[in-house]
Amino acid sequence: MASCPRMIIIFNILIWMAEYDWRSTVAAPQAHLITALPGQPSVRFKQYGGFINVDPANDRHLFYYFVEADVASPLLLPLTLWLNGGPGCSSLGGGAFTELGPFHPNNRGDGLISNLYSWNKVSNMLFLESPSGVGFSYASLNDTEGSSDDSKTANQNLAFLLNWLQEYPEYQASKLFLTGESYAGHYIPQLSDLIFKYNQNPTHGFSLNLQGIAIGNPLLNYGLDTNATYSFLWSHGVISDKTFEGIKSSCDFSNGYPSSKTDIRIGHNLHAHDVSNLTEMMDMGCSGFLRKSQMETGRINIFDVTLDVCKPSMMKQQLMLQKMVPRTTKSESVDVCTDDEVVMYLNRQSVQHGLHANTSELPRRWNACSTIDYVFQDQLQDMLPLLAELLLKGLKIWIYSGDQDSVVPLTGTRTQINMLADKLGLSSTVAYSPWYAHGQVGGWTCAFQNLTYATVRGAAHMVPYSQPLRALVLFEAFMQGTQLPSS
Repeated sequence: MASCPRMIIIFNILIWMAEYDWRSTVAAPQAHLITALPGQPSVRFKQYGGFINVDPANDRHLFYYFVEADVASPLLLPLTLWLNGGPGCSSLGGGAFTELGPFHPNNRGDGLISNLYSWNKVSNMLFLESPSGVGFSYASLNDTEGSSDDSKTANQNLAFLLNWLQEYPEYQASKLFLTGESYAGHYIPQLSDLIFKYNQNPTHGFSLNLQGIAIGNPLLNYGLDTNATYSFLWSHGVISDKTFEGIKSSCDFSNGYPSSKTDIRIGHNLHAHDVSNLTEMMDMGCSGFLRKSQMETGRINIFDVTLDVCKPSMMKQQLMLQKMVPRTTKSESVDVCTDDEVVMYLNRQSVQHGLHANTSELPRRWNACSTIDYVFQDQLQDMLPLLAELLLKGLKIWIYSGDQDSVVPLTGTRTQINMLADKLGLSSTVAYSPWYAHGQVGGWTCAFQNLTYATVRGAAHMVPYSQPLRALVLFEAFMQGTQLPSS
């Protein structure tokens, strides 16, 4: 009988080993393990943060934040990389702490609240600050940090993925998905293209198991997207008939600058700082109508024309109220001051220590978007031909649009998706129709074989920020390879 307790203990250990996903702790770098962030609610999943060297010659380090899927066995679920746009905006402050990560900052910016609709409910989530110079990412040789372009960014992102997977080899065979928004309309197709090329000769000893990409409100064609902006503003009553007609008849956005339709060609080495010369270079007719549109637009949230803007006095009032009514979870309403709260939180020394961030003590504050000099010519590149190549290689592509965004509005994106499907001769597999989330219309969708387009009703440029439930329903359908719910 003395052996019975020992047998019970052994039996319990065997059960524990069977239920516990032991692989999740085998190879992950323990120095990057985040024990808990300041003011963080208790969670059962693990978090990691740290730097990956993507360019030893320039000692270039990209910062990442990784959260395991909130399930018993995270390795059974895919790995998803999230990239914010800009170019030059942070996926840590944007994707992770404003939109789809497990936590959002509280109103005081000194603690965290749970996000009930975090995407790590259905996937392991990896957030990357790229290129170097964005957020906490840096290059020790400072002269290499201040500028970037699409090619540099894509190569840094690929190097990051490969080197990160060497640090986390348990995820090397995982299904890989790439997601993001806005200028990720460039980042993600270009990274996908490099992944296909790398897989032809996998020098790191493993291939990348890329399954699909999903991009929200993506910049795909600068001219078409900019034309759509003014059409959207007019259709929502923001600018007048006269101003809209003037812009249509006077402005040509195909070359980047809103020039007249008869002159101004941009140079081959145009950089973002050249935009300061906009007024001098534009035709005065076009310039005048654009100034008129700015006056008519007023101070609204251009990323969601239905939302208010955050005012400092409003935020102070929220801080006072928060002391009396603390939040533990994200409310259903949209917090228009989230950007400020994220900046406050991520600049706290205790938070940076907890994230294993700013270990090099950068001589700058963390900001949501950097001031790196990004080659403007790259922003004019048409992404539709590259998307066509990826579709022909069999890659699953989802494009979605928050329908209240005026910066990259649905009207321009939807037109481009139809153009792409027509050009490739893709057959319609889902007719344009509403999709549903918890009994309500979540938006509208259509599909052409491995190309799916969807709008998200009531959503901003950053879809998960303003419509988190609908965004999660969309993301889960994308991950599972199913169409959006039709009822």
